[in-house]
Amino acid sequence: MNSASHQSPGAPVALGAPDAEELRAHVAGPVLLPGEEGFDAELAGFELSVAHRPALIVGATGAADVIAAVRFAAERGLGVAVQATGHGISRPATGVLIGTRRMTGVRVDPQARTARFEAGVRWERVIHEAAVHGLAPLNGSAPFVGAVSYALGGGLGLLSRKYGFATDHITSFDLVTADGRLLEVTPERHPDLFWGVRGSKGNLGIVTSLEVRLFPVSRVYGGGLFFDAESTPAVLKTYLAWAPRMPEDLASSVFFTEYPDAEGLPEPLRGKFVTHIRLAHLGEPEEAERHFAELRAAGTVVMDTVASLPYTRAGEIHNDPPSPVASYSKTFMLRELDEKAVNLILKLAGPGSNAVHGVELRHLGGAMSRPPQVPSAVGHFPDAVFNAYIASLIEPETIESVDRAQQGFVDALRPWTTPGVCLNFLAGHNTSVEVARGAFTAENYARLRELKTRHDPGNVFRFNPNIPPLPA
Repeated sequence: MNSASHQSPGAPVALGAPDAEELRAHVAGPVLLPGEEGFDAELAGFELSVAHRPALIVGATGAADVIAAVRFAAERGLGVAVQATGHGISRPATGVLIGTRRMTGVRVDPQARTARFEAGVRWERVIHEAAVHGLAPLNGSAPFVGAVSYALGGGLGLLSRKYGFATDHITSFDLVTADGRLLEVTPERHPDLFWGVRGSKGNLGIVTSLEVRLFPVSRVYGGGLFFDAESTPAVLKTYLAWAPRMPEDLASSVFFTEYPDAEGLPEPLRGKFVTHIRLAHLGEPEEAERHFAELRAAGTVVMDTVASLPYTRAGEIHNDPPSPVASYSKTFMLRELDEKAVNLILKLAGPGSNAVHGVELRHLGGAMSRPPQVPSAVGHFPDAVFNAYIASLIEPETIESVDRAQQGFVDALRPWTTPGVCLNFLAGHNTSVEVARGAFTAENYARLRELKTRHDPGNVFRFNPNIPPLPA
């Protein structure tokens, strides 16, 4: 099993009422100890496979609360974790957990085409505020994910082939450092942190507010084409040959799995193996349909949700489930896939394979393969054509068998892999130091370790896909 599953999160720390009272004197939000009313509700997040065990939770209302919490932890030698929505949980927090969901300020500047938002904001809020001005952010496929954490982890979304990673378009941010200072970080002020925080996802400090560029997108033509099981071989082969030929204003992915026979699912999906192609085109519907025709002809469509959508409804394209889950996943990048690779994928995860995981192959390239105007720590891997993401719903007793099955899939596809992983696709058990290192080029990783050593030598911010400081 991946080494992250065996890493000790550290012994729980005992803090008592006097400690909490001392911190409450400096914090506007709630300060909660285990067993107190509201503690469990404050702890709850989206990903259920890893459980935080903090000694104390601070429900931050703004930067001042974050500063107080970090200083409190530093004085006691405790680690600090941050949680907005809990989608990216990795190592269990045993020190101080700062919840940011009360930090919900959003301000759009339509003339500058920027949005500034606080650490607890979800993308759906930014999308809503920007849409009235005919603008859109570079959000991901799920609008209910925390915007700050997503942007700091790279950010591969519906507009990324056209405009690049979300990280590429961060213009400034406010950062609380490991010693409890609040810094305004721009390309001119603290340029080393401006480079390193963008792409390292919380390893160098806590971002309390963030400014990003917006783009002139008000509508998207897209949705899902769902194909029956018998069509999967032809559809997968067609899609993998089709996607690399498409223009940069067309984003797509293919996802295939056997859906449960569960109430709430559309009838064409219930209890069936289905291949789902997700499509988002920024041009005219007629142009988009000319591109989509080849896919439609590849198999039997059992459900079609493609339509002209206001960007506020772009989350319907992937239609990611919003309810908390316990999941287990792995991710890697692929070069172009030949017929042998496609046949292996079908054998291991196609209809009749009884695979315990679903598979998504997301088309990369375009602006994501080119260096941005202002460099960041995000690894740009120009040879990567698809990002592979395999995920399973789990129970505690199934983790080992699921890990073996997923690792078998990864190992089988190794001849077609290329270096690199997307940091935002790392969550739960598979977020070890070794796995996280794959999100960066060797040069960027060495530079990040130097920055970590300078700005967080005690690894205060360690409950994450961690970049450890250099040994003393």
